[in-house]
Amino acid sequence: MTAFGKALAVTETTIPGLLLVDLPVHGDSRGWFKENWQREKMVAAGLPDFGPVQNNVSFNDAVGTTRGIHAEPWDKWVSVATGRIFGAWVDLREGESFGAVFTAEIDPSRAILVPRGVGNSYQTLEADTAYTYLVNDHWSPDAAYSFLNLADETAAIDWPIPLAEVEISAKDLAHPRLADVAPIPPRTTLVLGASGQLGRALRTALGDGAHVEYATRADLDLSSPDLATARRWRDYGAIVNAAAYTAVDLAETADGRAAAWSANASGVAALARIATENGITLVHVSSDYVFDGSNPDAYTEADALAPLGVYGQTKAAGDVVAATVPRHYVVRTSWVIGDGRNFVRTMASLADRGVAPRVVGDQIGRLTFTDDLAAAIVHLLSTQAPYGVYNVTGAGTPQSWADIARTVYRLTGHDAESVTAVTTEEYFAGQDAPVAPRPRNSVLDLTRVTATGWTPRDGAEALEAYLAADRSPGSESAPGSESAPGS
Repeated sequence: MTAFGKALAVTETTIPGLLLVDLPVHGDSRGWFKENWQREKMVAAGLPDFGPVQNNVSFNDAVGTTRGIHAEPWDKWVSVATGRIFGAWVDLREGESFGAVFTAEIDPSRAILVPRGVGNSYQTLEADTAYTYLVNDHWSPDAAYSFLNLADETAAIDWPIPLAEVEISAKDLAHPRLADVAPIPPRTTLVLGASGQLGRALRTALGDGAHVEYATRADLDLSSPDLATARRWRDYGAIVNAAAYTAVDLAETADGRAAAWSANASGVAALARIATENGITLVHVSSDYVFDGSNPDAYTEADALAPLGVYGQTKAAGDVVAATVPRHYVVRTSWVIGDGRNFVRTMASLADRGVAPRVVGDQIGRLTFTDDLAAAIVHLLSTQAPYGVYNVTGAGTPQSWADIARTVYRLTGHDAESVTAVTTEEYFAGQDAPVAPRPRNSVLDLTRVTATGWTPRDGAEALEAYLAADRSPGSESAPGSESAPGS
């Protein structure tokens, strides 16, 4: 019997992500009414905003009709329009919960959210039973499905009506036992900018598993008119955009301006459309250059954007469009150091050659090492931190480029006093090529990312560890940097 007057309530089950829901049903002598899916109320109650795109209805006229255990690569919201069913769910996803079982009866006052990769099966307990299901993807012959035999001894489902007495299709009877089931893989994580210093750090952090894909521009062109069909995007769970145009001075030229806007704004807009339409989490890596550096305090995620030059303007535009994606992380960082050409390696090389450099001393910030930045991105994704903007840099006392240069000289056994601090204007004086304006204050507040449980490394300790590893036997340091603010 349908229970009337229940309050909307969400109950977790023994299978991660499989949520049993009590639905309010209102009835009188004329019949009954319920809100089968009410996005605002149900998301507020704790259900995910899973974005259904199709509504299906299944009808069974005979008691005992049993449908096989099928796992599909989409999420499914199942409820009963009339009648009553016994439902059995088996986790067929890769991972520790593979093989976990949950069963329950479903009538019009109950529904269940079945996550992607969880096998579902139903047995009708009343004649003329109809159940409906919303799914957040369209059926495709190219999608990955998995199946389990209804009589599997490991799952050991206690069917109310013995399987020998019910109607089952020949196809369902032929499905494999659990030991032979091909698990449903997780959605793919796509890393763009795979050949860059952050892309390489992300490869180290995420590994080379079958469900992580790395792409360069040659592999996936964001300006292509065929981008929407370049992949089966519904199979992707996250896109990490580590690609960008970063030549800040060249961006002030005519050709550089066009290239910067194409990569940092138009490309992000294309990704945002893909992510929004397919329920993908977009991680977009941004920059301190979205600010003008006039703030006397550390910049928070809520501070107004005020870029100075073309590069900063294009990064700010990318931030704005990335934030339109329902599931997004905009990760702002500064002064990035990785395994390619960079300021630290330039200073170490100059120190080894006995050069006494002039280094900018009126720009203040913190170094960010790519392995830390990659770790923070993985943390946000794996913990499903609240979506939004996060500042991610090294921690510790902010310094100028000249301060950092002196530290590099000292740590490499050279005279730190041979580094001369100059103003930004002095450093760039006499250059014929265009020079982009730099923010003088690049310090980013780290309170929000720290609150998610990720602890930034102290910048001084990270720098010392980086130099030690970089100069150890067998390392492949690459001296020099075309953008290093010191010479």
